[in-house]
Amino acid sequence: MIVGCVKEIKKHEYRVGLTPDNVHAYCAAGHEVLIEAGAGLGSAFADADYAAMGARLVPAAAEVWAACDMIVKVKEPLAEEYPLIREGQILYTYLHLAADRPLTDALLRCGAKAVAYETIREPDGSLPLLKPMSEVAGRLSIQEGAKCLEKPMGGMGLLLGGVPGVPKARVVILGGGVVGTNACKMAIGLGADVSILDNNLNRLTYLDDIFGARIQTLYSTDAAIEKAVCAADLVIGAVLIPGAAAPKLLKKAYLKGMKKGSVIVDVAVDQGGCCETTHPTYHDDPTFVVEGVVHYCVANMPGAVSRTSTIALTNATLRYGLLLASKGVEEAAKADHPLRLGVNCYGGKLTCKEVAETFGVEYTPLSTLI
Repeated sequence: MIVGCVKEIKKHEYRVGLTPDNVHAYCAAGHEVLIEAGAGLGSAFADADYAAMGARLVPAAAEVWAACDMIVKVKEPLAEEYPLIREGQILYTYLHLAADRPLTDALLRCGAKAVAYETIREPDGSLPLLKPMSEVAGRLSIQEGAKCLEKPMGGMGLLLGGVPGVPKARVVILGGGVVGTNACKMAIGLGADVSILDNNLNRLTYLDDIFGARIQTLYSTDAAIEKAVCAADLVIGAVLIPGAAAPKLLKKAYLKGMKKGSVIVDVAVDQGGCCETTHPTYHDDPTFVVEGVVHYCVANMPGAVSRTSTIALTNATLRYGLLLASKGVEEAAKADHPLRLGVNCYGGKLTCKEVAETFGVEYTPLSTLI
């Protein structure tokens, strides 16, 4: 199979879908790999690094799209890329379709075989291709939130861990999954006063076991969320429903009761956000203010630490990518149930139930098509 990787065109996205080591693995498996020239520079991978591993460098993205059976990316295609996607072509990337109706419609129109990193799911419910970026985003959320609390950034001028004689900042984390757990690690490490909310008592028990008295665990209800965020200096939105839009847990009305100069970092923004006032921002202008509360809502947070993020992501995506390239979507999906759940669109049909429910359109089980 001819496998291709193009440079990401999303604003301030510096990650890349394949590393030179990945190229070596695909070539060793008998595949041909095309890389758009300059695709890896944002992650400090030079064209020569790819060529040394067997890739063929191609000057333009359109040429890669046209020549390849499978395209490996990081972020969802943007509108200018829609016409480049071909019928039957495998698209292997993050899609987040529940927050993107235009992309969903475009994929259905072109008849591509779209495999979403974020819905590949193991039997235990874990999301192996979302996990590494959730780890990065969770840790980065505290780093960015701490920065936003500084006065020049619009915050109240608060140091997260305080100093002797000065209270620590109060950090509230909505969601105790991978993002929330990693945010918790960082917040504790910086000396903050941390509370974490979740509606899964088993998860709260787990968090209590690993963090003990260093955090406060709270069962998530509307009343508990409102009370917690109104006392918080920094709120991390770490909520995820796999494949579906994030629930709006942080209501606009709550902002009036929050501290002026407090900060919300909505990590769930690429699934629509868990705060009603969220809208996507970019790394060059990451924040906006509503009711005196600073909102950080960058939809590709891990792109800021692109070298770390690219290596972490491709460590996870390579296995499934090789399976797709070697067997094709049909046989790979039959052989690997987690991968089957990653197929969101196939031949003009929507094969992800959560996305279909979000948009109220027809869902077609993949098993009826392959």
